[in-house]
This record gives sequence, structure tokens and C-alpha cells, in this order.
Amino acid sequence: MHDIRPPGEPLGWKESFGWLTLAVVCFHLAYTSLKFPAAGLFIFGYAWGLVQLTNQPTVRRAFYFGLSTGYLCYAPQLFFMWSIFGPFAIVLWLVLAFWVGLFAAIVCGCRRRWGQVKAAGLIPVLWTGIEYFRSELYYLKFSWLNVGYALANLRANPFDVFGVYAVGFLTFALAAAISVRYLLKHALVVRLLVALLLLTLLAFCLEFFSAMRCTRPVPPLSIAGIQMEFPSPGILPKALSLALVKNLDAQIFVLSEYTLDGGVPDALKNWCRDHSRFLVVGGKDFVTNDIYYNTAFVIGTNGEMVFQQVKSVPIQFFHDGLPAPGQKVWNSPWGKIGFCICYDLSYTRVTDELVRQGAQLLIVPTMDVAEWGRHQHELHARVALERAAEYGVPIFRLASSGISQAVSRGGYTVAQTRFSGNGDIIAAKLRLPGKGALPLDRFLAPLCVAVTAMVTATLLLATWRDRRARLKR
Repeated sequence: MHDIRPPGEPLGWKESFGWLTLAVVCFHLAYTSLKFPAAGLFIFGYAWGLVQLTNQPTVRRAFYFGLSTGYLCYAPQLFFMWSIFGPFAIVLWLVLAFWVGLFAAIVCGCRRRWGQVKAAGLIPVLWTGIEYFRSELYYLKFSWLNVGYALANLRANPFDVFGVYAVGFLTFALAAAISVRYLLKHALVVRLLVALLLLTLLAFCLEFFSAMRCTRPVPPLSIAGIQMEFPSPGILPKALSLALVKNLDAQIFVLSEYTLDGGVPDALKNWCRDHSRFLVVGGKDFVTNDIYYNTAFVIGTNGEMVFQQVKSVPIQFFHDGLPAPGQKVWNSPWGKIGFCICYDLSYTRVTDELVRQGAQLLIVPTMDVAEWGRHQHELHARVALERAAEYGVPIFRLASSGISQAVSRGGYTVAQTRFSGNGDIIAAKLRLPGKGALPLDRFLAPLCVAVTAMVTATLLLATWRDRRARLKR
């Protein structure tokens, strides 16, 4: 009576290609553009199609259908990688798609070994375990295009309570639940209505919890930044002076990652001293002639270095400096400020540590090269929206060529620049909360990784025993 696909038989080729098409189309619709936040809800169709695809007659076939789904989802969204890596991008797309194939294979193995209903209960755990592992835990970790990021621009976003990985958990839990026949003659329309009701109730709960978070009655911090891609050092003081004229109340100015090809020159230190302003600027702290730390330098109103933070996770396959030996927050006059450099914001193990140390604002100098295209910049911009909502702290992200963002503690865009916008100035007043908080999935996701590993090991051991038994016969 309880079944994933009535009447429980594996999918045929025609049905499998139908569910694959649904999953791929919904995925691309969900990641259409930041301008259409509601389109993110199509990510549920992706989850539903992928869950249905796992009902294959063999684990091998499930893996290949999952691999194909992942490749058709990721390769078009990440086509900008071709301009960076050339043909090697095909390998990177396949690596990302592999994890979707692995999910499909494990779920199919669970179905064949333990039945449809038990497998359905494991689906959200397995998805979260695999998604967290591929995003955070191994060398080629890459968190973009997670299920949760598709919903980053929703007004009633779920990140402040649950976190990005728990959103994936809930999405696949809902997809698995709707796929199970709890009642005879369970019509598709009824399932969709139940899903809509659950999503509506969830949205109300999220709004309630979000409203419970209080903000200290303190004056906002005025902060400004200038988008410039590989600028000449000589123009920086003039550009900062122009930005100051337009934003006289700005107390901190920000320039992007790799603005400087070395340390901070005296001209910038003098500018800070002459105008009594703080400056955050990306540069290189050299260890030898060709080995360096990719660093965000903070210059104080006296023209002296008051703080610096090294990039924690240099980008793989790039000459991006040595990883940071540690992380600290800056005890600024307005509160504790944490620094992520570009890609660091994509990793929860980096941002979590800053929040644990009491960060009340994240400043993110970023290098997004214009030739990578608008879509790459839009995908990257989703991260700041989600992180701000997760922790309940504002984020000021200054990119070299767009899209720079000032994001409120609730995950809403306060100010934003255009792509590619060379010379664009962004300014905002951001109110710092008392402190941030980690979402629930920081405990859930590692647990899901452990369960996924145990389930996979159990399936492999059972398969090995079955083969030994067959050989003995």
C-alpha cells in the first residue's frame, strides 16, 4: 500500500527520460535569474524528478541517470568555467554530476535492499550528506548550485532558522513524502495541494521566528565601496576621494580583492590619515618573491595597519596564495567585524568560525572578473543573500566588476551595483545586531554525512556478501 511509484515497479526508459527532463527543466528555471525570486520554487520539481529517477531496475542504471541529470543541470549553469579552464571544465562538470549519480545509486540500492518506504525515509538524509560533503569536505569542494541557493532571493526565506543544507533536507523530504502513496487513489492534484499547504505553513513559521530576532538600538554603520578591476595604484586615492564626496558620512571604504599587487602603499595610508576614514583593501602579503598570502588589509584613521585577514580557502587550480593560518575578527569601533575574501563566503566552515567569534558584520572583498560573464556574477551573488539570512548578520560584499552587494541581516538587498559596472560606487547604512547565530543544519549536515557513509558501507558489504554467496553456489 505504501509505495514510491504505483504500483512499485521500476521505471521504464520512457518514464525515466520524462522524469529526467522534469528535473533538468525545473533546475534551470529555479536558477533563471535573481530578478525572478519566485522561480526558485521550481527547485522542488528538480527534487521530485530526481527522487522518481532513483526507482530503476539496477543501481548501475540509476547512477547513469543521476549522472546525466547532474551534468545537464550543472554544465549549462557553469559554462563560464570553459573560459577559465578550457576543455578541463568538462571534467569539473562531470565531478559535480558524479555526486548526483552517487545519490541516485545509493537510493536505488536502498530501495532494492530495504523496500520503498524505508528508502523514502532515508532520501533527505542521503541527499544532505552528499550535498554537504561535496560542498564542504573534500578537495574539489564547491557549494554553488545547492538546492538552498535557488531560494536565496525569496522574501520569506527559510535560511535564518534552518540553514542552506537543511533547506535541501526539507525539499527532498517533501519530494519523498509526496512520492509515497499513503492513500489509495492519491491524485497528483491532491499531492500538490498538500505540498503547497506545507510550504505555506513553513513560510509563516519562518516569518514568526525571524521576527523574534531582536536588533540592538544602535546607530547604523555607513560603509561605501568602489568597483574596480585591476586598477592602477595611482588612481586609487582620487577614486576614494570621489566616493567620499558622494558619501560624506561613510566611515569605512572598501576596495576589492587583488586591488593591490603587493602591500598597502603610502598613498593609501596617507589618504586614510588625511580624511580620517578606515579602508579595507585586498592585496598580497609576500613571503618570498612568488609566494604570498591573499590578504584583506584594514588601514585605520591614523594611516596605520590595524587589522589584516588572509584568505582561508584559496581557489583550486589558481595561483591564489597560501591558506590562512588562522581566523580572527576585528574589534572595530562599531563592533566585531569578520572578513571573508571572495570564495571564503561560500564555505560554512569559514563563516561559521567568524560567527562563533562574535562577528556582527561580514566584509567580503571579492574578485569576479568581468569576462566570466553576468551569469557567474549572479550565481556568486546568491551566496551573500543566503549567508546574511543564515547568521542574522549584515554583509557588505565588494566585487571587482559586480555584482557588489549590501545585504541586511535578514538576507534582503539594501544596495547593489550593476554588472560589470567599472567605477560604480556602492554605499549603505547597515545596522549591526548584538550577535549572529548558527542555523540548525550545522548540526544536522555532519550527522547526515555520517549516516550516508554508514548506509553506503552497509550496501557495499551486503553486495559483497551476496556475490560471495553466489560464487559458492
